[in-house]
Amino acid sequence: MSWGIELWDQFDNLEKHTQWGIDILEKYIKFVKERTEIELSYAKQLRNLAKKYQPKKNSKEEEEYRYTACKAFLSTLNEMNDYAGQHEVISENMTSHITVELARYVQELKQERKSYFHDGRKAQQHIEICWKQLESSKRRFERDCKEADRAQQYFEKMDADINVTKADVEKARQQAQVRHQMAEDSRADYSSILQKFNHEQHEYYHTHIPNIFQKIQEMEERRILRIGESMKTYAEVDRQVIPIIGKCLDEIVKAAESIDQKNDSQLVIEAYKSGFEPPGDIEFEDYTQPIKRTVSDNSLSNSRGEGKPELKFGGKSKGKLWPFIKKNKGAAPEDFSNLPPEQRRKKLQQKVDELNKEIQKEMDQRDAITKMKDVYLKNPQMGDPASLDHKLTEVSQNIEKLRLEAQKFEAWLAEVEGRLPARGDQARRQSGMYEAQNPTTVNNCAQDRESSPDGSYTEEQSQESEVKVLATDFDDEFDDEEPLPAIGTCKALYTFEGQNEGTISVVEGETLYVIEEDKGDGWTRIRRNEEEGYVPTSYVEVYLDKNAKDS
Repeated sequence: MSWGIELWDQFDNLEKHTQWGIDILEKYIKFVKERTEIELSYAKQLRNLAKKYQPKKNSKEEEEYRYTACKAFLSTLNEMNDYAGQHEVISENMTSHITVELARYVQELKQERKSYFHDGRKAQQHIEICWKQLESSKRRFERDCKEADRAQQYFEKMDADINVTKADVEKARQQAQVRHQMAEDSRADYSSILQKFNHEQHEYYHTHIPNIFQKIQEMEERRILRIGESMKTYAEVDRQVIPIIGKCLDEIVKAAESIDQKNDSQLVIEAYKSGFEPPGDIEFEDYTQPIKRTVSDNSLSNSRGEGKPELKFGGKSKGKLWPFIKKNKGAAPEDFSNLPPEQRRKKLQQKVDELNKEIQKEMDQRDAITKMKDVYLKNPQMGDPASLDHKLTEVSQNIEKLRLEAQKFEAWLAEVEGRLPARGDQARRQSGMYEAQNPTTVNNCAQDRESSPDGSYTEEQSQESEVKVLATDFDDEFDDEEPLPAIGTCKALYTFEGQNEGTISVVEGETLYVIEEDKGDGWTRIRRNEEEGYVPTSYVEVYLDKNAKDS
C-alpha cells in the first residue's frame, strides 16, 4: 500500500488532502485552546465563589465559625480553592503539552509539505520539458523527411526532362542528397531524444514520484499519529488531577463527618446561658384568711420590699417575668451589668484577657526600649540614651493605666463569680482560669440579685449575704487542707493539656475521681491521687455516685 504506486497520477488530490490534514490539526489546536480558556474561567469563578462566602475578619460572622458545621463549611471553601487550582493545572498542562507543541509541529509540517510538493512540481516541469524536446525533434524529423521526398521527386523530374541542362540535373541531385542527409540527422536526433525521454519518464513514474509520494504518505501518517498522541495527552492531563480532586472531595466528606451536633449545642449553651435560676413554686394565697397576703420569695417579682405592689398572673398586670423584659436601648454599662450573670462573666473574662494581652504588649515594648537604652549607654555614637526616657515614661504610664483598668474588671469579675478578691486570685485571673471554689455562694448571689425592668441587676444585698460571702471565702482558705470527698468518677474522652493554673492534664481513656460537678461554666473539678484541678466538661464522661449526690 504505497501512494507512489497506487496514486501515481493523483498529485493534485494529494496536495488538497494534505492541506485538509493540516486544517484538521489546526482545528484541534483551536479546540484545546478554547478548553483551556474554559478551565481558567471555571477556576476563576470557583475561587471567586469561595472568596465570596469566606467569613469577614473581625466580624460577627467570624465568631460563628466556632461551630463544627461552620468549620466544615469553611473547610469546604478551602478545598474548593484547591479544586479550582487543579483546573488551572489542567489549563496550564494542556497549553504547554498540546497547544504549544502542536503549533510548533504544524509550522514544521507546513515546511515539510511545501518542500515535498516543490520537488514534485520540479519533477513535473522536467518531464514536461523532455516531452516538449521530444515533440520538437519529432516534428523536425517529420519536416526533414518531407523535404527530402520533395527534393528526390524534383531531382527525378529534372533528370527525366531532356530540355534541362546537365548542370541543373546535377544541382537537383546534390540538393536531394542534402535533404536526405538532413532527414537522417533528424531521425538520429529524434531517436536519441525519444530514448532519453523514455528513460526520464520511467524514472519519473517509477522512482521520483514514488519517492516523493512515499515521503508525503509518511508525513501524513506522522500527522495522524501525532494528533492521536495529543488526544491521549488530552485525557492524561485530566486524569492526572483526578486523584487530587478526589482528595479534595474526600476532605470535604471528612469535614462533613467532623460535624458534632452535641458540641454545637454546647456552644449555644455557652453563648446564650444567662445564669439565672428557674423560678420556684408560687405559694398558695389563702384569701379566706384575714391575714396579710405576701408574695413568695421564690416567685418572680419586680419588687422585693414589703408594701410594694405584688405581681399577679392572669390579670392585666403591668409586671413581666424577667426573660421577657426589653433590653435597655441606651449605651451598655462598662461593667456589663445589663447582661445576665453567665454572659456578664464571659464578657468580663474576655475584657480581662484583652487587657492582659495589652499589658504584655506594652511590657515587651518597655523591655525593648530598655535594651535599646542600654545599647546607647554602651555605644553613645549609636544614639542619645536620654532621647528614650520620654518614650519609656509614656510606656510605663500606659502599663499602669492598663493594670488599673484590669484590676477594675477583675473586681467586677470576682463580684459576678460571687466572691471577693482573695490572695492568689490575681494570678489565677491573669492566667485565664477562674476556680469556682464556692459554687453555692455564686448561686445564692445570682438568686439574691434581682433584675430590673431595663434588664440590669440591682445590688441590694443584705448585710447577712455580705457576711455569708466573707465567711465562705475565709473558710475556703482552710478547707483546702481537707480534700473534698469524691462524688463519682469520670473517663477522659480526649487528651487535655492543662497549661493554665487551676487546670489538670488528662490522657484519653484515663479514669479519675469527680469532686465537684460542672456548675454551668463548662468545667468539672477532678482528682488524681493528691492532684486536683479543673478539666473541660466536654472532655470527660462523668459517672456520679447517686448516694454521694443525695447525701
